[in-house]
Amino acid sequence: MRTLLLLLCAAALYGQPNVAAARTDANSLAAHQQLLEKADKGGIDIYFEGDSITRRWGATDYPELLANWRKNFFGWNAADFGWGADRVENILWRLENGELDGVNPKVIVLQAGTNNLGSSTPEEIFSGLKAVVELMKAKAPGAVIVVTGIFPRNDNMALLPAIQSINADLSVLEGVRYLDINSKLADRQGRLFEGTMNSDKLHPALPGYQVWADALKGIFTELLGAPAASDHAPPATGDPSKSTSR
Repeated sequence: MRTLLLLLCAAALYGQPNVAAARTDANSLAAHQQLLEKADKGGIDIYFEGDSITRRWGATDYPELLANWRKNFFGWNAADFGWGADRVENILWRLENGELDGVNPKVIVLQAGTNNLGSSTPEEIFSGLKAVVELMKAKAPGAVIVVTGIFPRNDNMALLPAIQSINADLSVLEGVRYLDINSKLADRQGRLFEGTMNSDKLHPALPGYQVWADALKGIFTELLGAPAASDHAPPATGDPSKSTSR
């Protein structure tokens, strides 16, 4: 009963994952404008979407991770459209409000949902991710959508069954390529391997991102061929509140 009440309270506070909801804080609105401008610049063949796990990889305020991004993806025209702390409904809103319009990428990589854990049910989170995928298909009908399973996290081990449930549903979602690298991040009990995640036990460390990159590069090579000697994606952006992104 207590768990049900907590979920009901969370639903009232956050809304439903399959119903678009804006982030109204000034920094998120500034980031949205920044990402709209990035989308307008074009030249994007691979479009990454998600929350902070995605955002940090290609952001100017995480220079070590950005260097890894460039090492792995330069020549494939990849651009990062993740935004920190986004829930699925926030990603849905950003996509509904222009961030994918006219981009026409060849590949979309989605990794999202972890921020809804604990406040939405696995069924609700999957429903939200499915809504995101359907919107991506409508706005970028020529793109292959690569859905990456929610990564294991050890900041709250009680969330692992929900992650497994959502990923099981994602693995049979029609019309996408499903990618699961969790067996290379954690053992069968979900305990993270040393070094794969940061001290927060949620965000990947550099070795964790490299595991993800290694899996993605095989897919990119299959779909797009080898990376070119030049890259035409827009420059990396970062958190508007930080001087490094200006």
